[in-house]
This record gives sequence, structure tokens and C-alpha cells, in this order.
Amino acid sequence: MVRVGFHPLDAVENERLKYAVIAAQEGQRWLFCRHRRRQTWEMPGGHREPGEDIRDTARRELWEETGACEAEMFPLCVYSVLGADGPGQTEPNYGMLFLARVSRREALPPSEIAEVRALPAPDGALPLPNTYPQIQPLLWERAVRAARRMDEPGA
Repeated sequence: MVRVGFHPLDAVENERLKYAVIAAQEGQRWLFCRHRRRQTWEMPGGHREPGEDIRDTARRELWEETGACEAEMFPLCVYSVLGADGPGQTEPNYGMLFLARVSRREALPPSEIAEVRALPAPDGALPLPNTYPQIQPLLWERAVRAARRMDEPGA
């Protein structure tokens, strides 16, 4: 069983953050990408490179997977995942969840991404079959709630 937890931004040292996942908003639409070896969709994101700050990971992955070259980035929280590596996993993996407000995209760089879709904001659930159904729907809910709070008058 996979367990996902949410933590404050300063709960884990940068060096322990393995992943950056980005809820990427372009106007009133959200960006999702499909890996060339899969038929499912996912939020942009990926592994932190050695020595890379997690915020740089998020910007790099957003560009590599969507072509977003201009975006305002908002770190939302640290998340933990336990059990995704198998039943014997005793220590969680940590990542940081971001919200990106994309203002400009260019052609996708050569990468593992086959396709990007910009879809209207759904009410709650992810709009497509998801590559990580035990993890990303929870991250998605958290990001959509944060985006709505940010859009409230006076926020």
C-alpha cells in the first residue's frame, strides 16, 4: 500500500528531496504530459540531479516536459511517499510540489515526452488516465486547492 503525506516546506533538507512535481497552469488550462513509452498522462516533474536545488529541478523539468520557458513558480509543500518502491520500503521518498503559472511556452526540447495537452481546469479529479494513480491525484488536489486560494480576492 502506498502512503502519501504532506509536510511544511522546511520539513526536509533540500538534499533529501528526490523529486519535483509541478501543477502547471496556463491561463485557465492545466498542462499534462505523456511519456513516449506510456499511454497514460502525468503532471510535469522528475528527479533532482546531484547538487541541484529542488527549485531548479522544478524549472528544468517544467521546461523539459512542457516547453514552458516563462513561468512564475510557487513551492506549495513537501510530500512523502512510502511504499511505492515495494512492500519492504521502510523510509519514505520526499519531493516538493509546485504550482506554476505558465506565461510562455516554446517547442518541446528533445526528451522523453511525446505529447503535452492543455486541458480546462477540472473539478477535483485528474482529467486523464494517470501514470501514478496512487500519488498524483493527491498532489493534484492539493495544488488545485492552493491555486483557488491564490485566486481569491485579497489573497
